[in-house]
Amino acid sequence: MSNLEAAPVELAGRGGQPGVAGVEVLTARDVPLGGPRAMRVRRTLPQRERSLIGAWCFADHYGPDDVTVGTPMDVAPHPHTGLQTVSWLFSGEVEHRDSLGTHALVRPGELNLMTSGHGICHSEVSTPTTTVLHGVQLWVALPAADRDGARDFRHYAPPAVDLAPAGPGRATARVFLGTLAGSESPVPTYSPLLGAEIVLGAHARLSLPVDPTYEHGVLVDAGPVGLAGTRLERSELGYQPPGAGTVELANLGGAQARVLLLGGTPFTEEIVMWWNFVGRSHEEIEAFRQAWQDEDDQFGRVEGYPGTPQRLPAPPMPMARLKPRTIKPRSAG
Repeated sequence: MSNLEAAPVELAGRGGQPGVAGVEVLTARDVPLGGPRAMRVRRTLPQRERSLIGAWCFADHYGPDDVTVGTPMDVAPHPHTGLQTVSWLFSGEVEHRDSLGTHALVRPGELNLMTSGHGICHSEVSTPTTTVLHGVQLWVALPAADRDGARDFRHYAPPAVDLAPAGPGRATARVFLGTLAGSESPVPTYSPLLGAEIVLGAHARLSLPVDPTYEHGVLVDAGPVGLAGTRLERSELGYQPPGAGTVELANLGGAQARVLLLGGTPFTEEIVMWWNFVGRSHEEIEAFRQAWQDEDDQFGRVEGYPGTPQRLPAPPMPMARLKPRTIKPRSAG
């Protein structure tokens, strides 16, 4: 999904609030993707106080939206550099086209992962049969050693794995990246990562063993959910720093709860994020923008997108100089 803000800010957002047991609570900000009737999303990453969780650098949570009476998703071809896009749906269906020549459908419970390398462009359109659109769009920053590599696209439908919750209720996980609870995704990553959808039955509690070198984020789709004793409401993201060997989750309500668990080793490289680009300097971002405006071959072309315009124009560069930023992880405790 494109960042369609007319004046995109550099790693903007609201800072996290401390919870208990080292958990930091990140509150989403409401962002319109386009004009006044545009689809709206809830953005929890990036924020000024927390730009990344592992290499996860962007998180938009949207829906459930009835697109038969509201605004469907229709994002014209737009560019990316230095990142991977991770598309994950809870309901609905999205048609993806990219400059690799990929034409694929994003469906609930199935991972679509696109790697930009030095440059790619793609479009995203909800299908005519979609009534309710509900999901997340995530980005992963690529390390310097891999960010100029080849474009790539991967699809994976992870099986639902039964977990062993304490107390009543059932719990399942779909592990789309990395390893959790004995389930391993075959999709390769460029830095150590974890991505999983976890569904908790009413009042279920889980203690999930995790890699203590990872930092973790829990994004609540349906809740409320407790993370290590800190209450998280719908659309909030709880951050747990490295050092803990478990992620402690609890469904605090009487209905089914659902979260995304994101993790990875701290990403210590300085990055500059602006619009749909991840780079390392103001000058590099400026060059990416100009190449897109010039229709340079760096990004290729999307064939078959039926809408207008045929490509999204880049917004103007900000007046202020873009500065690299990295967030040092806190220690647990």
